[in-house]
Amino acid sequence: MFRILLLVTIFAACSRSNNNVVIQNKGSDTIVNLAQTWAEEYKKVAPTVAIAVSGGGSGTGLSALINGTVDIANSSRKIKDQEKADAEKNRGGSVTEHIVGLDALAVFVHPANPIKDLTIEEIACIYGKNGTCEKWSDIRGTVVPGCQDNKIIRISRQSNSGTYEYFREAILGGHQDFKTGSMDLNGSREGVDMVGKTPCGIGYTGMGYLTKDVSALCISKVKGEPCVAPTLETALNKTYPIARELFMYTVGQVKPEVTAFLEWIKTDQAKELTKKSGYVPAP
Repeated sequence: MFRILLLVTIFAACSRSNNNVVIQNKGSDTIVNLAQTWAEEYKKVAPTVAIAVSGGGSGTGLSALINGTVDIANSSRKIKDQEKADAEKNRGGSVTEHIVGLDALAVFVHPANPIKDLTIEEIACIYGKNGTCEKWSDIRGTVVPGCQDNKIIRISRQSNSGTYEYFREAILGGHQDFKTGSMDLNGSREGVDMVGKTPCGIGYTGMGYLTKDVSALCISKVKGEPCVAPTLETALNKTYPIARELFMYTVGQVKPEVTAFLEWIKTDQAKELTKKSGYVPAP
């Protein structure tokens, strides 16, 4: 009798385990902290659904979507035409784009840097292959305390990053590449930490990663126009020159639990978490 009861107990436990659903969610480092926050809160809403969140960059997430190893890909840039075509060919269904938030892509420097604002042209002069700005003195004769030789140290991201892709398109216009010699880091947090310790440094990131250790710059489209700071309000009304949308992508007929989770992201509960993470909920 004891053996029978034990087998019944084990079978029941296995049945409950089998009822659990795991949603694989991968991609953008800009979104990863927010996605993890959503996943933790959603566990309270749907206890039998676990969402496994990982970063690696937008390109990594979209590659996983194409290969069929994730249910949802996070991206801080729009999916490319070729990526969409590959996903639909490999997965046998249409790609669906879900706008899950808005972000002001912040350009930031060390707090010791007296620069408080830049134009798009000046940022391109610093980061672009054709740009000639190598020292802070090339930007309005600026001298940065604690910066040896006044040389600009450019902090950037690796090429699989959606933030890298968006920055290149928005700042460099897609007609030129980045200069060589920048420090290309894996994640947003690493870039903020590096500039916070580097008086000569400049970097860019989603505004949700900004800390008191760096100074976010006010940006203007062209010289002479008023600059705009990266805030929730300016991202929403798109007055900030380099505001962008944040995306999740799925392919084909997804399982009901994925649909339910994506619908939950539109609720007031999830939107409040989006705000607390430093981003603007999708309208």
